[in-house]
Amino acid sequence: MVLLAAAVCTKAGKAIVSRQFVEMTRTRIEGLLAAFPKLMNTGKQHTFVETDSVRYVYQPLEKLYMVLLTTKNSNILEDLETLRLFSRVIPEYCRVLEESEISEHCFDLIFAFDEIVALGYRENVNLAQIRTFTEMDSHEEKVFRAVRETQEREAKAEMRRKAKELQQARRDAERSGKKTPQFGFGSGGVTSVSSGSIITDTIVEPEKPKMAPAPVRPSGTSKALKLGARGKEVDNFVDKLKSEGETIMPSAGKRSSDTTKVLPPPVNVESVHLRVEEKISLTCGRDGGLQNMEVLGMVTLRVTEDKNGRIRLILNNNDNKGLQLQTHPNVDKKLFTAESVIGLKNPEKSFPLNNDVGVLKWRLQTTDEALIPLTINCWPSESGTGCDVNIEYELQEESLELNDVVITIPVPSGVGAPVIGDLDGDYKHDSRRNILEWCLPVIDANNKSGSMEFSIAGQPNDFFPINVSFVSKRNYCDIQVAKVNHVDGDAPVKYSIETSFVVDKYEIL
Repeated sequence: MVLLAAAVCTKAGKAIVSRQFVEMTRTRIEGLLAAFPKLMNTGKQHTFVETDSVRYVYQPLEKLYMVLLTTKNSNILEDLETLRLFSRVIPEYCRVLEESEISEHCFDLIFAFDEIVALGYRENVNLAQIRTFTEMDSHEEKVFRAVRETQEREAKAEMRRKAKELQQARRDAERSGKKTPQFGFGSGGVTSVSSGSIITDTIVEPEKPKMAPAPVRPSGTSKALKLGARGKEVDNFVDKLKSEGETIMPSAGKRSSDTTKVLPPPVNVESVHLRVEEKISLTCGRDGGLQNMEVLGMVTLRVTEDKNGRIRLILNNNDNKGLQLQTHPNVDKKLFTAESVIGLKNPEKSFPLNNDVGVLKWRLQTTDEALIPLTINCWPSESGTGCDVNIEYELQEESLELNDVVITIPVPSGVGAPVIGDLDGDYKHDSRRNILEWCLPVIDANNKSGSMEFSIAGQPNDFFPINVSFVSKRNYCDIQVAKVNHVDGDAPVKYSIETSFVVDKYEIL
């Protein structure tokens, strides 16, 4: 396949953006695109037109056309596949498919077109790879900028220190009655400087770290290499990190914020054990508004003794949020709908032994802000030295008790630690991951709101998205297992239950 050009044009044939992949003049492209609307047949279903020299492969984009100019001997199937990829790239950069929006993002589109086709031939890329290539995100550049900013801060600090030393020396000389040092040059002598002035225009280079001398290897026989032994270089690196204030975790363990929070299993597990599990996935806007909230719940039954296989679960369903309930195919749906009782369709059968069986699941999907369990409000405001950030939480679902709550706030890199003001709970600053963790052991009806204030250099957009994680022993949707009875005689059965409500995703964008 040889692709001559890719263009976005109006229905009249006016070119808005055109990218040529072979040597073609502007006059030639404009002539081909101007002839394009006259060649189209409105009654045809296909989206290609051929002339004596070229083939037009096109796709309508509302009031515009995405047009590919190819040679007549190119593969039409490959042309259509390439056209679909071009058409998917345009909405990535343009919110609306209008001429003004296309013109505003013309260079972004041209760069993306170059990732799809090179020298007239299609590259083996997809939309995700094109997005990655055009971002040109460089880790080395971030590291260089962070080092450069650190060096500038150190130079400014050294400059201020030298200025203070000069001012102190001047004051000491004045107290002792000695002649104060003179600065400046003149034809008749030197010009004195008042004692209250501070010299701040002296550029002082930061001190370079001194290199430690290389250790001298002993002349005696060396021992063999021991597997698993920690070298001195590793120890020195770890000691240096500790001196910089970093918390060093053991290699065998994992950071608590990187692992999914789960509740410990119950100690006493009966022969009939129930698990009521819920997961929440929530996305909110920083200025308010719930974009999406989904809660998935399930009741899982595990029976370990044959005598307790023929049982029924009596539930208390006090839901007022509009859940979508679904029972297992082997569960009697009429019995559950009428009496909120979970039992098998065939009462003579038993539940499987030593297997986790999901007997009931539910789903809640909403955009109602009143159903958000925990609201997070973040107010970054710019100041003369950076940003003052006020963040607060409020528990809207007062029946919940949230444990091990961690609110993770991104902070700019290379600007040092934030200055914490008023604070409810504790905080941790991770300078390597550039995050500030606000840690709260419990949030319940007695501790339903709290706030934190901090200041740091940056812009308001630097503190989003905010992520929240927690665990709870109380479920969000009010569905409870009241009791468990035998099918014959309705005798009660001793059972154990564990309830968990955890976070799958909780994000404020």
